[in-house]
Amino acid sequence: MGRCMGMGKVKVTEKYQVTIPKDVREKVDITPGEIVEVVPVDDSTIMIKRMRVKDPLKLLISEKMMERHIGVEDVEEAAEEGVY
Repeated sequence: MGRCMGMGKVKVTEKYQVTIPKDVREKVDITPGEIVEVVPVDDSTIMIKRMRVKDPLKLLISEKMMERHIGVEDVEEAAEEGVY
């Protein structure tokens, strides 16, 4: 299998975590907190794909909720009632 420039070996921790090497992070300009997708390609290959979100609010809040205005009072009332 060929090696890409900047590609490095990393160790999988006991919690199945890996660290993206610095040169790779810098090349793709990835920052802490970004979401990535891990996709199996075949029995020995996985791909880590950056999830580019055009409208992050749509990811966090349904479109139906975004269509209506929610006032501060509504949010405070819901918080007091433990709705959310």
